[in-house]
Amino acid sequence: MISPKFKIQQLAIKQVLGYLRKDPEKNLPKVVSWLRKFDTENLYSAQYDMVDEYLKDQNNNWTKLMCNLVNNVDPNIVETVFTNFLLNASIKGWSVVAQSKEKYGYETPFTILVDPTTACNKKCIGCWAADYNKALNLSYEELDKLFNDGKELGIYFYIMTGGEPLVRKNDILKLAKKHNDCVFMFFTNGTLIDQKFCEDLIEVGNLVPTISVEGFDDATDDRRGKGSWNDIMRAMDLMKSNRIPFGFSTCFTTANCDSVLSEEFIDLMMDKGAYFSWYFTFMPIGCKTDTSLMANPDQREKLYRTIRGWRENKAIFNMDFWHDAEYVGGCVAGGRRYCHINANGDVEPCVFCHYSNANIKEVSLLEALGQPLFREYQKNQPFNCNQFRPCPILDNAPKIAEMVKKSGAKSTEFIDPEDVDDLCKKTINYGLTWAKRAEPLWKENVESKNKGKLVYEKEVDKNDVLE
Repeated sequence: MISPKFKIQQLAIKQVLGYLRKDPEKNLPKVVSWLRKFDTENLYSAQYDMVDEYLKDQNNNWTKLMCNLVNNVDPNIVETVFTNFLLNASIKGWSVVAQSKEKYGYETPFTILVDPTTACNKKCIGCWAADYNKALNLSYEELDKLFNDGKELGIYFYIMTGGEPLVRKNDILKLAKKHNDCVFMFFTNGTLIDQKFCEDLIEVGNLVPTISVEGFDDATDDRRGKGSWNDIMRAMDLMKSNRIPFGFSTCFTTANCDSVLSEEFIDLMMDKGAYFSWYFTFMPIGCKTDTSLMANPDQREKLYRTIRGWRENKAIFNMDFWHDAEYVGGCVAGGRRYCHINANGDVEPCVFCHYSNANIKEVSLLEALGQPLFREYQKNQPFNCNQFRPCPILDNAPKIAEMVKKSGAKSTEFIDPEDVDDLCKKTINYGLTWAKRAEPLWKENVESKNKGKLVYEKEVDKNDVLE
């Protein structure tokens, strides 16, 4: 049940957004100062300070992005997502998460990635989901219980993948309506997005699509099947015409490096209507995976530099899942910030880590989050002080093997369970090779930040004197 306090805050947010729509460029800074008032425990004061600094420049990319969202996205979606994410997931939820850690002695994640189903109408090369039984599903009742239990722990942000989650389209819409105080994002191949579904998205307001794409037409069709590119373009055009916000995700490999990091590609995605992106480095998960797809050091450095460069000149929120670890203190997996629940109910540290001690069909969510493997993760995080090397599988093997063995976790793969030592054999030399490149990159990054901090402090001191 929605509390009276939430209803009052929700009304206040609606009024703030209405004021913002009148003149986004002019009113954005004022709106941020108002939003600070909701953060009564000052959980995000540093983030608000950073946003304030960005918004001083109306030509800043972040200002352009925010104005684009306010002007071009359906008002019900803007209001619902903004309200649920700010008030519930960020302010209310984070406070409960912090209390839970003190109470139970282990972390509660900010978000949970869950697979409603392993069923899919595609068979993409290198997809980790291919090693799961294609007939697995979490029932509507199990998903409903998960979201209820999650909210008790302060978790109001959920991400869905699969399989293809829209195979369960009706259940997902029903769950979004029932849990209208949450934000749900889902990864999809786009084939099942039609006009009726766009209308449903506008009605519920709290479901945000992310389209999986591998580059241009040839690269996408080669990995995802002939006609996939046309399906993606159609889905994006449809969502843009319906004023639905969406993003795109891409699995960064040796095969598509140049295309997905090209100006032509990112400009096309923005033109199609994408507001954010996820860039994932290819992981060699599964016994039969093609390890030649793992990005080499030159390509991985190019990923890092390109994404950082786009943040200066592209009005889109780009996320580099590996090299952005510095902003969240390293690896986020193992329940520290997020975890993964597969369609069999196994609660895994990460979508790429198929080992577990717990299943939500057998234990409560709270018990699953306290499983031995998660505690090993949290005990060892960060896995490296160089946060361009955050991952215990790809960058720091055999760390993952040590944790799996010490916790007694078992493989959750159905078709061909992978021994954790075999997994490490595929990544240990890769991690050592990347370390040689990552060390000077990290040093350069730290020196740049320190220099920027000194410049900022001098500017602040100068302004204080002038005042």
